Amino acid sequence: MKRSRVGDEQIIAVIKENEAGAKVDEPCRRHDIGTATVCSWRKTFGGMAASDAK
Repeated sequence: MKRSRVGDEQIIAVIKENEAGAKVDEPCRRHDIGTATVCSWRKTFGGMAASDAK
């Protein structure tokens, strides 16, 4: 299985940015990821802290 370029801490940081009011497109451009990826991450990692993801 292919490893992700983005770690768990970065995933949660992107989700927190989105929850803070940033549009989904802004963090996606910065981290070079797709908007669908962020939506699926939000389902999986939504509401977690960085320490919870480990």
